[in-house]
Amino acid sequence: MKLKPIASNMTEVEVGNKVILFSYQTPVAYHDLGVGYAKTNKHWSATTSRHINKWLKLNGYSAERGDGLREVDQEVLDSLIV
Repeated sequence: MKLKPIASNMTEVEVGNKVILFSYQTPVAYHDLGVGYAKTNKHWSATTSRHINKWLKLNGYSAERGDGLREVDQEVLDSLIV
C-alpha cells in the first residue's frame, strides 16, 4: 500500500491494482488499472467535487478522448478500504 498526499485534504492510496482518491477521510473515486475510472454517485460538497475533477485531470483522464468514467454507489468505494 502506498499513501500519496496530493493537496490539502486530498490523498491517493494505491492498493493492489487500484488507486483510490480520498477527499478528507472519505474514498470518493478510484482508478482500476484493468477497468478504468470510477467516482462516487453521492454528492458530498463542492470541494470534494473539485478534488475528484482535479485528480482525474492530474491522472490524464479525458472525457473528450472517451476514457469513460463510471459512477458507482458510495458503498462500492467504502468496500475498497475494508
